[in-house]
Amino acid sequence: MILRRVGWFQPSRACHMKRRVVVTGLGVVTSLGGEVASLWDSILAGRSGVHPLTILDVSNFKVRFGSDIPDFDPGKYVDAKEMKRLDRFTQFATYAGGKAIEDSGIDISKEDPYRCGVILGSGIGGLSEIEIQVERLLTKGPDRVSPFTIPKLMLNAAGANISICHGFKGPNFTVATACASATNAMGDAFKCIQHDDADVVVTGGTEAAITAMGVSGFQNMKALSTRNEAPEKASRPFDAERDGFVMAEGAGILVFEELEHAKRRGAKIYAEVLGYGASGDAGHITQPDELGRGAGRAMANALRDGGWNPSDVDYINAHGTSTPLGDKAETQAVKGVFGDHAYKVSISSTKGHIGHALGASGGIEMILTVLAVYNDIVPPTINLENPDPACDLDYTPNVPKSKRIDIAMNNSFGFGGHNASILCGKVR
Repeated sequence: MILRRVGWFQPSRACHMKRRVVVTGLGVVTSLGGEVASLWDSILAGRSGVHPLTILDVSNFKVRFGSDIPDFDPGKYVDAKEMKRLDRFTQFATYAGGKAIEDSGIDISKEDPYRCGVILGSGIGGLSEIEIQVERLLTKGPDRVSPFTIPKLMLNAAGANISICHGFKGPNFTVATACASATNAMGDAFKCIQHDDADVVVTGGTEAAITAMGVSGFQNMKALSTRNEAPEKASRPFDAERDGFVMAEGAGILVFEELEHAKRRGAKIYAEVLGYGASGDAGHITQPDELGRGAGRAMANALRDGGWNPSDVDYINAHGTSTPLGDKAETQAVKGVFGDHAYKVSISSTKGHIGHALGASGGIEMILTVLAVYNDIVPPTINLENPDPACDLDYTPNVPKSKRIDIAMNNSFGFGGHNASILCGKVR
């Protein structure tokens, strides 16, 4: 029987092999700037984007610092009339997504829009909009709640807006797995292209949870550092004096693309995506497995997915949040998966520079991992001054290191026991 195109139906291209996926576009928003090049320069220079918070009044809070972006300007990527209809997390994603698409050189008028998708991650979504509208509800009544409330706060608003702005009509959904959200989203994007459901996918994560409720919620569960006197020193992954993570906001968005598709249009290729793995701890709702077994399984699954050995990995961008339990558990996980090679692989946590952007962190850190591969430079872990004896691997303290990086791993682990790891490397 011969299948013919009828109406919406298109016959399968009968893809029997996994297609290769590359990274062709990068876009970012962080407290260290809204340009990928300037962010990378700041990371290598050891600059910190952590400072006293300015986007909300925290004078009566226990934690009064973080990595907010008070001067954010969405510019040409967000129409001024649309600003009122977009929560801050969507504005971040729209800006970073626009930059990534521009960087990739994708021209949707020359593409099948149904082969171009958007798969993003966000852990919390429109928290600021929830706070604003709950206050209106309680003080002014139900008739004063904005009709834009639901479209602004819903987690999928960011991905939807990128799709609408750029005409991408392919697979479009949002992943919410706390701090693993962006990396789970990138894993889904990777599989989507591998299995011929799309040729191009805009992916990564976005978050804007530095709000009164967000900060007070995290501080009261004692998850945050309390170094109000020295905020730039507060995020100190793997250091013996770490006392919690530092809240950040922003977005990290990448363009994933099928290799031959990218070659045909002459795209710049930063790196190839080489494997993805995920797992669940099935343990505590906020604490990691103390032996890092779930995190280790995600790393092992990523290696297995790509057909790589632990000894093939040259660099790991660690989740490394600067929490007492998390950094130790990740160290145990790396040792469990990599064995003797754990002491040879270079590791760093770039959260020392910008704190923890929750559901966006995996996207931001994937960009830095890709740049590490592209430039053969291991970014440093700043503020690592007194190494924890329980964290005894090579965490690249304070100074970047030149090193041939053929394959790198990016780790993201979230509340709820969600673990995700993704590999990238030089195109072979």
